Amino acid sequence: MVCIREAIVVEGRYDKNTLSQVVETLILETRGFQIFKDPEQMALLRRAAERRGLIVLTDSDGAGFVIRSRIKGSIPARYLKHAYIPDVYGKERRKRKAGKEGKLGVEGMPPEVIESVLRRAGAVFLEEDAPERQSGPPLTKADLFAAGLSGGPGSGEKRQSLLKRLNLPEHMSANALLAVLNGCYSRREAEELLKKH
Repeated sequence: MVCIREAIVVEGRYDKNTLSQVVETLILETRGFQIFKDPEQMALLRRAAERRGLIVLTDSDGAGFVIRSRIKGSIPARYLKHAYIPDVYGKERRKRKAGKEGKLGVEGMPPEVIESVLRRAGAVFLEEDAPERQSGPPLTKADLFAAGLSGGPGSGEKRQSLLKRLNLPEHMSANALLAVLNGCYSRREAEELLKKH
């Protein structure tokens, strides 16, 4: 597994699952065309892009390019890098039939192809010891629990309050919040955010 500095945005959860087996970074989803209806999700993508850079990795079909264009039109180019998967015809294993254009999506790409397209896009690959240079270990579920944001009475309301303050999507789970806190903020910044809820 390789570590990169930039966050990556993909279309859906199957793409995210595939990518998370290849690269260690913050991986966000557009949930397909939901990105057109969800300003909070776009705000999250913008924040990730401004904090660490954002690589757009969508499928190579027409829908993927429409989603890519939406992101491109909403986030300044200086924060974006674009990774393009090759046109490979076939179908993913989980599907009964191929997609409309007959092309494999991100989820159907082998690990070496994903790493190659990320390198071509200019992703910053970190050395193996890079995570140790952070200002402490990443936050855990125990930190969210200790802050009253999960697993206790009123934790849902407290988490919603924090999500609102950070302009994050209201349907974000505790696990997704944890990924954003670790991916977009230093340990110290994240701890401060938890104290202020």
